[in-house]
Amino acid sequence: MSRSMGPEANVPATTGGKRITFPGISSRAFEHPADRAALASLRKVPGFDIVLRKLIGLIGERSLRYLFLGSAVRVGPKQYPLINKVYEEALETLDMKERPELYISQTPFVNAGAVGVDKPFITLNSGTVQLMNEEEVRFILGHELGHILSDHVLYKTMLAILMRIGINSFGIPFGGVAMFAVLAALTEWHRKSEVSCDRAGLLVVQDKDVAYNTLMKMAGGTSATQTNVDEFIKQAEEYEAGGNVLDSVIKLMNLLGRGHPLSALRVLELRRFAEGPEYKKILSGDYPKRDDDPKASIYSEFKDGAKTYQKAYAESKDPLVMFLRELGNDLSDSAGKAWDELKKQFGKD
Repeated sequence: MSRSMGPEANVPATTGGKRITFPGISSRAFEHPADRAALASLRKVPGFDIVLRKLIGLIGERSLRYLFLGSAVRVGPKQYPLINKVYEEALETLDMKERPELYISQTPFVNAGAVGVDKPFITLNSGTVQLMNEEEVRFILGHELGHILSDHVLYKTMLAILMRIGINSFGIPFGGVAMFAVLAALTEWHRKSEVSCDRAGLLVVQDKDVAYNTLMKMAGGTSATQTNVDEFIKQAEEYEAGGNVLDSVIKLMNLLGRGHPLSALRVLELRRFAEGPEYKKILSGDYPKRDDDPKASIYSEFKDGAKTYQKAYAESKDPLVMFLRELGNDLSDSAGKAWDELKKQFGKD
């Protein structure tokens, strides 16, 4: 394998020439508030996660591990040594003492995945290795390690089971409507979990341009000499704010059933984090620790999640959201005027 892992040379980190490590970092440090609130709730379900973890580990996870063990290449000091070095550094950055196995499978599509909960492992498609350079692979590995730190595989499986039991088995009236609402909420959480792990990838690579370029390549880029991240961000902004109310409805429909955010919008989401105060605090060493996870307040996590959605609603340039915001303001003004008129009629100040 060539030194570059692809058509471009290495991209250095931009944190003073030395990569920062995060001793004892909790996944709460990089989780999107909506993702964090859902996970905090699920972690409080007594005993269920332990049973489910063992069930997945004994059946599905074991089967998949043997599948990759028999059909893919396991990365190590003598197999893909450069990727192995990058992987070891990524583990060190996130202070992960146990190393999940890493496999490269012969698949031309650009993709990667984290599998399992008892003994999780990571897979990289050969198409990813061919397209991405060393630092871009570092970002992708950080993303997948984020899924493992957050236990996303476990809790997504738990939610799917709870959803099936709660709606199908007990014959809830209007089950179809309930199912649609739950599925919509589940896929929204799924999308936010991907946003969380893009943040984990940024913490590992510590170079915003590398992170943005990786996401652009996954959307359809091939070479840094042929593509431009700034133009890709403009494209994302055009999608987010463009069109009319009908176009906004179409954009909402585009998300139905999608477990991943749209590629261009992932760059915008990551840029908001990278340019905000949270990222700077983490780099300075101010972040939640794993030892404090059991003390995490569900109420505080839900409050943070609600604030995030409120902020996004208030700042959104989407035509439908702007219309609803203006409608709400008009209704509020009308209600205020009506109340003032009533007070006058009854002679009250």
